Amino acid sequence: MAARHTARLPARVIDTSILVEWIVTPANANQWLKEQLPARDKRVIPTIVQLELAKWLGRERGEDEADRALAYLQKCDVVPLDTRLALRAAELCRQHRLATADAVVYATALERGVDLLTCDAHFKGLPGVVYLTKQATP
Repeated sequence: MAARHTARLPARVIDTSILVEWIVTPANANQWLKEQLPARDKRVIPTIVQLELAKWLGRERGEDEADRALAYLQKCDVVPLDTRLALRAAELCRQHRLATADAVVYATALERGVDLLTCDAHFKGLPGVVYLTKQATP
């Protein structure tokens, strides 16, 4: 049932906080998250999210798990940071007082015209953000 539901979800930018939550939440307890994730080909992953996840996984779970996760993310819609996106992110830093990485993630969602799915409270209340409360404690 959930697989059919997620297949119908539109594309979304997936923030690092969602990926960490996916990893740390036991499989039998993450139905709430599965229902919000679009199909893999509709998961938009900014390259800064790859960096943040690789850093976190390398520190918390080891390089092998980091390599597996990054290989999986390569099958999603990966968006590189280019000049246009960087300039939009710079404006969002000023406008919303976001950290650089957060601004790049948000700018990616705005540039693509899709929602941002996140558990990061820095984004709470911003237009186009689907904010989920964390269920697990890393």
